[in-house]
Amino acid sequence: MKIVTDYNSTYRTKSVVVKSATYLGDFKIEILFSDATKQVVNFKPFLLNALHPSIKKYQDESLFQNFQIIAGNLNWNDYDLIFPIDDLYVGKI
Repeated sequence: MKIVTDYNSTYRTKSVVVKSATYLGDFKIEILFSDATKQVVNFKPFLLNALHPSIKKYQDESLFQNFQIIAGNLNWNDYDLIFPIDDLYVGKI
């Protein structure tokens, strides 16, 4: 028996990166992707449910809003906090 998985039907074949991001307040960021898709991502539930101290520290809004776009992804403090682009793209983290 031969099992074949068609990844093209499940995954995007085009590479999408973060082009710009704007902090909206209350842990929400509007993200513009390279394919012109815009998504508002609410990070607050994720941060409030975090148990690990290295993530919980981003409950400090002044620290959270200090992100950069590096290599097409949102990045906090030299990869201290980063999310998969696919999750950001669909707005679910």
